[in-house]
Amino acid sequence: MINQDLFLRFGAALLIGVLIGMQREYAYSTNKEGGLFAGARTFALMSLFGALAALLSDLFLSPWVFIVLIVLLGVMVIVAYFISASERDEIGLTTEVAALITILIGGICYLHSVEVAAALGVVTTVLLAVKWELRQFVKVITQEDVFATLQFAVITAIILPVLPNRTFGPFPLDVLNPYQIWKMVIFISGINFLGYILVKVVGPKKGIGISGLLGGLASSTATTLSFSQRSQTQDGLDKPFAVAIIAGWVIMFLRVIVEVAVVNSRLLPYIWPAMAAMGISGLLYALYLYFSQTAIDEEELNLSNPFELGPAIKFGLLYALILLVTKAAEVYIGERGLYLTSFLAGLADVDAITLSIADLTKTGQGVALSTGKIAVILAAISNTAAKGVLVFSLGSRSLRRYIWPVMIIMLTIGLVFVFFI
Repeated sequence: MINQDLFLRFGAALLIGVLIGMQREYAYSTNKEGGLFAGARTFALMSLFGALAALLSDLFLSPWVFIVLIVLLGVMVIVAYFISASERDEIGLTTEVAALITILIGGICYLHSVEVAAALGVVTTVLLAVKWELRQFVKVITQEDVFATLQFAVITAIILPVLPNRTFGPFPLDVLNPYQIWKMVIFISGINFLGYILVKVVGPKKGIGISGLLGGLASSTATTLSFSQRSQTQDGLDKPFAVAIIAGWVIMFLRVIVEVAVVNSRLLPYIWPAMAAMGISGLLYALYLYFSQTAIDEEELNLSNPFELGPAIKFGLLYALILLVTKAAEVYIGERGLYLTSFLAGLADVDAITLSIADLTKTGQGVALSTGKIAVILAAISNTAAKGVLVFSLGSRSLRRYIWPVMIIMLTIGLVFVFFI
């Protein structure tokens, strides 16, 4: 009888090896990264070797079979490295380390999980492919960026494991879980850090619109503030600035969808139509402005490293406060109190209230999904209105003329979903 699962595991090992090997061959053909230690065929064979070693270890009921075979091939890789290194000026271990990882991935395909092996294969290929991008990023980061990131990482590694993973407070306000609160801080800081990295890597010369998209991934409010202020001093760029601001708003709606999907996927079907409708309307309007006039920006967005401890702790405190207030409003005032709290909280930060509502609408928390839907949409509406106020108070007259139509459209769509859908 044919063992289909066995064929699947060996087939996955083969494909993962080919994927990594193709990247290595492409890197050699384009950049001439030293001698070609191994290509697509060799990497495929290495991955198959790892899977075969795992199979033999299973058949002989001894882990030493796998260990000995892997060590033997590892020694061959090391010998090949020294031979290759003696023939080239630049000494690097990238391909050789990738080869050893590929062998182990082959073993994982058989012994553990094809999904985990595939994920490791993709991550390995991506890391091999982004050599230039990583070098560019290293060139543009500052000492403060490195210090802030390391500080946040160290504090998180020390604090998170020891935080109590239980709720505090008198019933029914026992919603404050220190462990979960800090996880939310890490989650939002990670999203913001991704945007920060992209802004650093891409740079300002890719256009104002792209800067708005990347800035929105880090902070749509900061993006709005930055371009609104610059519209007062830089003439003739009001339409590109409007594109950047609206692009940042569009990313905000996408952030809400991602946050809800991660924290409470049961709430996602309730909120994504409204977020998508508001975001798509902004996207279409931004595209209209973009194709009618474009410009190249020569300045950076004023964004700080989101891994700085100060902003991270402030977000954690804000999230905890909003979580407590929204629960109290729901318990003692009812739905109207929760809606008012969501609207007011959205004026300051849509992420914190979105995560709070997503957490409170989990099974057993007492807030209905339909109620959570309206609360999240109201928060998005108030946040959009607050950023509109920034534009109208700090932006030029021309910028205000470009922004107000799409702001009215977004707010109208949101209100329709609140009251009629």
